[in-house]
Amino acid sequence: MPDITTGAPRVILITGASAGIGRAICSRLGVRGNQLVLAARSVEGLQRAVKEIETKGGSAVAVPTDVSDPNALETLVSECVSRFGRIDVLINNAGVDCFAEFAELSTEQILQTIETNLTGTILLTRLVIPHMLRQGAGSIVNMASTAGKHGPAFGAVYGATKAGMIAFTQGLRGEFHRQGIRVSVVCPGFTTHGGIYDRIVQSTGRGTPAVMGGTDAAHVAAAVESCIRKGAPEVIVNWPPMRPMFVIREMFPRLGEMMILTATRKFLKRISTGSRAGKVDER
Repeated sequence: MPDITTGAPRVILITGASAGIGRAICSRLGVRGNQLVLAARSVEGLQRAVKEIETKGGSAVAVPTDVSDPNALETLVSECVSRFGRIDVLINNAGVDCFAEFAELSTEQILQTIETNLTGTILLTRLVIPHMLRQGAGSIVNMASTAGKHGPAFGAVYGATKAGMIAFTQGLRGEFHRQGIRVSVVCPGFTTHGGIYDRIVQSTGRGTPAVMGGTDAAHVAAAVESCIRKGAPEVIVNWPPMRPMFVIREMFPRLGEMMILTATRKFLKRISTGSRAGKVDER
């Protein structure tokens, strides 16, 4: 049985694998001797990702999947288990961004964001957990966001789904920590070379304020691999570090809120007018 703590080859299922952060994660894990099962909506993107991994000597298969479709998730897990007999690692990475004035959002955009970011993660995890329980081991990494630590202005629905992923992770850790299943959540800031940040720069012509900072896809991929190995509860990937600001917010809610809004509101308002809300981010 592969040991997820030693770096032995594992069967890794990753959603949102066709581009951006997901592609960076695949590139990092695919050369470690693992068997990757890549899921995303983009068939062409998946094919490119598989070719890149195989060119580097790795092994991967593509299973086109819309994570907002429960039937597609059942097919994904069934195909993974039928091919490889197990699932050692699940990386819930697929996501949709949703930055816009709340009153302007359509019902369709709201539902798409919730179903892709949160409901899909919960349902896929529910399908995978029984296999990990039978194995007596497994690792789950959920891709949230710093938006889940403090809901961003003009991104209320997006922030709510990411906060939900953090709470979901905490609940699973409490339930399964004695059954060999480790669950972690990664919270990146605005991410270059993958994620929504690159589109934001293109649409607004501006980068994030210095106090907000950000990260890049390679650092996020490294954090994911670390979570698989060490099982950390939560990792925030951003520079400058955001956790001290979140601690201040928890200790002094009004002061913390004022600090965060002063640093972010103008930028987030610009995003809401310059970006297309509800666009799928294959990460």
